[in-house]
Amino acid sequence: MSTDHNDRASSELRTPTYGYGVEIVAGDDIKAFRRHNTSNLDLANHVGHSSYRQDTLEDDLSDADFKDFETGTRRTGRIKRVGTFSKEYTDEEEKTIIKKFDRRLVLFISFLYLLSFIDRSNIGNARIAGLESALNLSDGQFDACLVAFYLTYITFEWMILLYRIVPAHIYISLCVLSWGIVASLQSVVTSFRQLLVLRACLGITEAAFGPGIPYFMSFFYRRSELAYRVGLQVSAAPLASSFASSLAWVIVKLSRDGPIEPWRALFLFEGFPSIITAIFAWYFIPDSPETARYLTARERKVVHIRLQEERGHDDLPTPSEKPRTRSVANFITNLRTSPTFRTLSSLIPWLQAVIFLSLNVAFASLPVFLPTIINSMSFTPLTSQILSVPPYLLSFGFVLFMGHVSDSTPDSRGHCLIACSGLGATSYFIIALFGALESANKISQGVSITIKYIAVYGAAMGLFSSVVLIVTWNLNNQPGKKEKGLSMMVMNVVGQCGPLIGVSIFPKSDGPHYVNGMVISGLFMSNVVVLAMILRWKLKRMNKKKGKDQKGSYEMVGLGSVDRESERPAAGDTEGDEAEGLIGGSNGVITKRYDDVFMYML
Repeated sequence: MSTDHNDRASSELRTPTYGYGVEIVAGDDIKAFRRHNTSNLDLANHVGHSSYRQDTLEDDLSDADFKDFETGTRRTGRIKRVGTFSKEYTDEEEKTIIKKFDRRLVLFISFLYLLSFIDRSNIGNARIAGLESALNLSDGQFDACLVAFYLTYITFEWMILLYRIVPAHIYISLCVLSWGIVASLQSVVTSFRQLLVLRACLGITEAAFGPGIPYFMSFFYRRSELAYRVGLQVSAAPLASSFASSLAWVIVKLSRDGPIEPWRALFLFEGFPSIITAIFAWYFIPDSPETARYLTARERKVVHIRLQEERGHDDLPTPSEKPRTRSVANFITNLRTSPTFRTLSSLIPWLQAVIFLSLNVAFASLPVFLPTIINSMSFTPLTSQILSVPPYLLSFGFVLFMGHVSDSTPDSRGHCLIACSGLGATSYFIIALFGALESANKISQGVSITIKYIAVYGAAMGLFSSVVLIVTWNLNNQPGKKEKGLSMMVMNVVGQCGPLIGVSIFPKSDGPHYVNGMVISGLFMSNVVVLAMILRWKLKRMNKKKGKDQKGSYEMVGLGSVDRESERPAAGDTEGDEAEGLIGGSNGVITKRYDDVFMYML
């Protein structure tokens, strides 16, 4: 092979196709595929590129492949082709890019989420460290502080959409700086009103950040890669809870004889690190995959190409983007085919939103009230802080495990969600049952405490994993950036109403067993099981209607696929490709709208 050819091969890129596993056999088929791939591809206007490169099948297949064809050997290959690109990248390059994003983006984002979760939930640790007695807070006032956070958090959920408008490194940095300042200021409050105002402001600053992070990460990963990465982010919540409990134990112990009260030290030392971290966020957060500083020039091209399958349809014309006329009928047609109308009129995002609401009832209450619940099991406050750590640590590992299983097993999003929410529901009911038995003196206190504490592990593991799975499932089943943003906004606006219920189901008057709160949490987790079954059944029916009942390639988002032998054109026939809307037909025209071929993940 010549030096010039080596240089060209090493400097240019070949892209993955929208269709995988094309089966090619010997004989006349190879001639048809040669003609098929040498045809003029006029796709530049469809995918937003001004130029393209023509190639023949010989550029895609090795000499050994042709030898197999000529000798009649049946062989299956992966033809990598998109109408606007022509050179290839290796699997090793793709793995390298994914690892870089995992290590430098996801881990840092997870760390930021850890800080935000600590700052929102440390009020539970501050409560048993003396906050209530110092400010003379009643149960109602303490609950009002929790509700104030979630009211503003819900009201400002729309700020998710700012991830598409404001450069990410600026936007995220300002979010981190803002909540760090507000969280730290909680250490100087002297009254209920001051604490109430700061909790409301904290809700605004965190609403701007946390709910949009999975949406932001969907710009960097394919659908089948997203659950594990969202798991890394959301698993920062149980890790934060365990870390906050450990840190709270240390701060409370060391500040007993210090110049400031333990609960004030808790707010200060857990809030101030966010202010410092905001500086690093400015430099570490890329605005897009192609602008990441730690990628080489070649890697930036590769990441653009490999994600084209995920976002290619965002650039395709849809009926709503046709020239508009003054006709009322055309206006209504344009409105009904717009991404906004299609998303908001679909049952899917609303079902997911109700699932998220049900999860948030328990999700919001667990970090805030777990130390109190464990303390009610006849442990001291310091021991309660320590005993609340292991359930969170185990949940951290379980979340990552379920994310990996869900990503690597086709059509498993729903099954994993059903299993995890079922685990959480069962655990809550066990805690409630043995609390009631102990209250009725039908079981010894030692046995009751042991069983309830073990069940806390199942509740935390099932709860946090379910949150990861529903967030990922939401993003997976929206075809474009606009739809993803709107669907996430719907899910968060509706779903974040759950904490308004969750923060009020563990009043002190229900102690020490909190049977009512545990039953309510268990019922909402059971609701998730039922709704997840309905959602999976609905998605499966929608796939069947589109003729997509097979398991497999979820990356074929924008266009039709050619992975079934029945779709392979006969010898000399190039019109079959055009009819199926495939790249490489004689006209190169995309004949199917992306929402007609989009395959839902089950």
